Amino acid sequence: MSGHSKFANIKHKKEKNDAAKGKIFTIIGREIAVAVKEGGPDPANNSKLAAVVAKAKANNMPNDTIDRGIKKAAGDANSVNYEYVSYEGYGPCGIAIIVDALTDNKNRTAANVRSAFTKGNGSIGTQGCVSYMFDRKGQIVIDKEECDMDADDLMMLALDAGAEDFSEEEDSFEILTSPDDLEAVRETLEAKKIPMAQAEETMIPQNYVALDDETALKNLQRTLDLLEEDDDVQAVYTNLDE
Repeated sequence: MSGHSKFANIKHKKEKNDAAKGKIFTIIGREIAVAVKEGGPDPANNSKLAAVVAKAKANNMPNDTIDRGIKKAAGDANSVNYEYVSYEGYGPCGIAIIVDALTDNKNRTAANVRSAFTKGNGSIGTQGCVSYMFDRKGQIVIDKEECDMDADDLMMLALDAGAEDFSEEEDSFEILTSPDDLEAVRETLEAKKIPMAQAEETMIPQNYVALDDETALKNLQRTLDLLEEDDDVQAVYTNLDE
């Protein structure tokens, strides 16, 4: 969940999640509940829910689990009280960190996030202290092994659908969009049956910072590990040059 994820990091992330699927399924389950409460249980008429369902499928959540989550959320809509909160701060050597969370208890989440920063020798800052260093984008990652389309054709398809940028990595294609255009581009690719390893909003650093000090790296990793173990935390972004 951390950083500007190239596919190598995506695969690493998936391996971690494969060992603890309860974590990622909990995250997506909460997102389903909030999306259903805000826009209803039909993905065809609720673009936010459609995006969460796409994310669920990319993380190999079974269809029946997705359907149960939607039905449960539709039946308990009035009891859903999760809210999005965001925290910003600094890791060792001033590394910028943004934490997105979805919680039913902001006091608990704030205490856990603060503790994670402190244990990694970092500190929580005020809202806006580091977010200005990032751009919010839609990010779609496609595994080359899963995609039969020629790179040039895929690029033109994405750009025609509204993408801002297309890049080819060693083992993946990355498509960047504005947040508002992410769903339209995702739907275009889905209509062409192009499998997506990731299709969601992310925060991309405007500049990356190298961290060579081993102690600082260990402290930063401790903070990131603690945050990623917290069920309230949805995503963590840093400007670390990995």
